[in-house]
Amino acid sequence: MNDEPIMATNDDASECKRCAVQLGYWEDDYISLFVKQIQRKAPEIHRGYYARVKGVENFIYKFIKKVGSTGQIINLGSGFDTLYWKLKDDGIRIANFIEIDFPSVTARKCYIIKQNKRLLDKIYEQDGEVKLSATDLHAGTYHLIGADLRNIGELETKFQQAEINFDSPTLFIAECVLVYIENDCINRLLSWTASKFKSALFVNYEMCNMNDTFGDVMLGNLRARGCTLSGIAACKNLETQRNRFLDNNWVGSKAWDMVQVYYALPTSERQRIEKLEFLDEQELLIQLFQHYCICVGWLGSEFADVDISDN
Repeated sequence: MNDEPIMATNDDASECKRCAVQLGYWEDDYISLFVKQIQRKAPEIHRGYYARVKGVENFIYKFIKKVGSTGQIINLGSGFDTLYWKLKDDGIRIANFIEIDFPSVTARKCYIIKQNKRLLDKIYEQDGEVKLSATDLHAGTYHLIGADLRNIGELETKFQQAEINFDSPTLFIAECVLVYIENDCINRLLSWTASKFKSALFVNYEMCNMNDTFGDVMLGNLRARGCTLSGIAACKNLETQRNRFLDNNWVGSKAWDMVQVYYALPTSERQRIEKLEFLDEQELLIQLFQHYCICVGWLGSEFADVDISDN
């Protein structure tokens, strides 16, 4: 399997985020350190990323509110995500923060961190000594590790190096990651995590409702770029998204399409960002939102009440 096109999606997503940040959709003081060159995208793309970032962020802060500084965050297929640094700026302490991606992606991230004083200083601030290899970085509570999510043995070894605590409440984040991985590998990963962790919340942002003409066009565009969507079967609808967790021994699961997520965001914020760029017609944006979702799965009982509402 050629993983290069999948790795390239990190660059696309990072560019889109940098562009949206530059236009004022949300604040991120660090994305510009990872992405230098950008091309302006369509307004629908910026609003889509806004909904994605704020929708996932909503669950991150709900998790932190529930578990406090005892929690762990594991970002699967993290790419150039800047969450670790943003939480630091917010004064939020996390017991352990682990980012995982293909080794060639983490090698680039390690290099950028090593070259940038602002990024390194934030790590040194609380986490002291930094141990760097070509693909991995370990520093107290922050770990950036290169691993293939399809290889559970490798993942287990890397988790040990990152001093994972299977008894601590853990937040898993995956944004457009599982869809690129074969279904049997994802089932193994979800079953394995369900057997290892006592208390966990898994937040998955991904495609859904793909069995229509709009979905066919989306899939065709991705395939034209060489992206084989090996896990697309779970993206048929919200029910198949939920069942993926339930079938792999997670206690419960809920899912919402991005129309629901977007309109659950604070009205004042939606009104603010809708003034940033003129949108010819809402129809394309709504269609786009209908074909993406946020699905959560949980282990233990403390996350059973999580919802997209802003309370």
